[in-house]
Parts: sequence; C-alpha cells; structure tokens
Amino acid sequence: MVLLELDPFLNELTKLYENTKKSGTVWVTLKRSTLQRQKKRKKPEETPAQAAEAPEFRCLVRATDGKKKISCSLTAKDHQRFQTSYATVLKAHMDSLKKKEKNKKSSAAKAQAS
Repeated sequence: MVLLELDPFLNELTKLYENTKKSGTVWVTLKRSTLQRQKKRKKPEETPAQAAEAPEFRCLVRATDGKKKISCSLTAKDHQRFQTSYATVLKAHMDSLKKKEKNKKSSAAKAQAS
C-alpha cells in the first residue's frame, strides 16, 4: 500500500474511478489513527506528565479497486480541504451508477395491505 500526499492521492483516486467506470467497484475507508505502532497491552504506571500528552490523531484514508491500493494521512487542518475535493471527485464519477428498478407488484401489495 502506498502512502501518498493529499493531492497525489486525489489524482490516483480519480484514476481508480475512471478505470472502474464500465464495471468494477472502488472501496474508500476512513479511519482515525495515530500512525504509531500500538504499544504492548501491559502498560507500566504512567506519570501525570505522560498522561497529559495526548497523541495527535490523524485520519487515514484508504482506497482500493481490488488490485491497486492507495492511502493518505490527513491532519485536522487538511480535513476540510480534503472533504471538498473528495466531494468534487465523487460528484464527477456518480454518473455511471445504475438506477434501481422499481417492482410494481410489491408496491401494489403494500398499498392493499395498508
């Protein structure tokens, strides 16, 4: 998995959506993370100074189409800019979604049951 900066991540995400336009799926996940290895379960007694230091949480964004995996780490400052750019990418690639078929029998049966 490749950890990219914000703008290259969005460019690669756009390419993933374009490659799967005819058929395929892109999965995007967001996860809160400190990007540090987890400490052992048994913790020694912490001093008050150590307890006061809170780790800086980041947002880990991952995307995959099943073949290629990309990821990006966001700070709180970058999150708003990422959300607007990500929304633009999603809106640009929503045109290939299929419309849901409505079943006339089930809606008529529900109307009669009420």
